[in-house]
Amino acid sequence: MKPKLLLGIALLGVLLGGAIGLALKAKPSVQNPPAAQAVPSKGQLDKVPEFSYPDLEGKQRQSKEWANDILVLNFWASWCPPCREETPLFVELQEQYQHQKVRFVGIAIDDPEPVQDFADTYAVNYPILLGDIRASKLSRQLGNRFEGLPFTLVAEPGGRIILRHAGGISREQLEPVLQQAIKSS
Repeated sequence: MKPKLLLGIALLGVLLGGAIGLALKAKPSVQNPPAAQAVPSKGQLDKVPEFSYPDLEGKQRQSKEWANDILVLNFWASWCPPCREETPLFVELQEQYQHQKVRFVGIAIDDPEPVQDFADTYAVNYPILLGDIRASKLSRQLGNRFEGLPFTLVAEPGGRIILRHAGGISREQLEPVLQQAIKSS
């Protein structure tokens, strides 16, 4: 696929993801509780499947590394404004919850050089994997219908998805889900 076409598709995904995120934020939380977001719709997986992508050092990382952890899986790109906004929160929460078996993993739909620059700039303290077109397909299977970025999900140990979130996510949306998962595991 040509780089300009791929960039255009990715930009469209970010715009759609941002619009979806704004639409979700506009609804009262009573109408859209986190548990309701975890229910898979037709064609969505209810459990994180096995996957494998290289990290920034070129080492192939496999999802089974985090199978016994509470997994926060975030699909993102370096050029995505909501991704830049939520990354400091992820760094902070990874630090805060690392001893409670919470693992953040980012899957970048981007080129290695800007991803490395992004990871360095934001002092990312969790694995960043380099996704490709297969990662876009994986995000769609996990519930990202429009393949917008960012897209975040939380899975309990064993992989059952307990939260799906399109668009930027806030502490108020993510932390209660993490705390409940910690209590349950």
